[in-house]
Amino acid sequence: MTVPHCMLVVSAADVRARAPAIEAALAAGIDAVQLRDRTAAGGALLAAATTLRASTRRHGARLLVNDRLDVALAADADGVHLPASSFTAVDARRLVGSKRLVGRSAHAADEAAAAVRAGADYVVLGPLFATPSKAQYGAPLGVEVLANVATLPVVAIGGITTERAAAVRRAGAAGVAVVRAILDAADPGAAAAALVAAVADVAPNGR
Repeated sequence: MTVPHCMLVVSAADVRARAPAIEAALAAGIDAVQLRDRTAAGGALLAAATTLRASTRRHGARLLVNDRLDVALAADADGVHLPASSFTAVDARRLVGSKRLVGRSAHAADEAAAAVRAGADYVVLGPLFATPSKAQYGAPLGVEVLANVATLPVVAIGGITTERAAAVRRAGAAGVAVVRAILDAADPGAAAAALVAAVADVAPNGR
């Protein structure tokens, strides 16, 4: 399965309050949206996933739901994304089937390698750079960590900007995942288009 190259991570609140920004990002070529929300009630999360499912289908992108396999299945998402402490990839695969992506988060190169060996289709590794949303995971890993995972289906996260995206790809990441780089931009569509272009300019290992 193809690794997401440009992933936008959103919450249920973002789906309600920032729908135009998400739509603009999809129109600009973002190829995956991950719905990640650890506090939203199940009904609100499913409503957000259903809305995103319609938007991603309209633009030929994929929808991934973080941790909630039930919501992913109910919304007919394209896959699930597992936090480092969640189900094993094997257990998730048993529930969601072979046609959906199963991703996992990792916070070190050895964790990323272990996740792939355990059956993850891709791994989101970070934080690469300092970012408020990932402060609980300790010091940033830095671009240098990507040299150790360059052969793996790794999507880099944490402080990724349009200016940093090409360097991150060049260092070995198969893709990038962002939040604020698009959602907090003055023009989310333009920011997404610039990110997509930056990532497309570099294709490490032919990925």
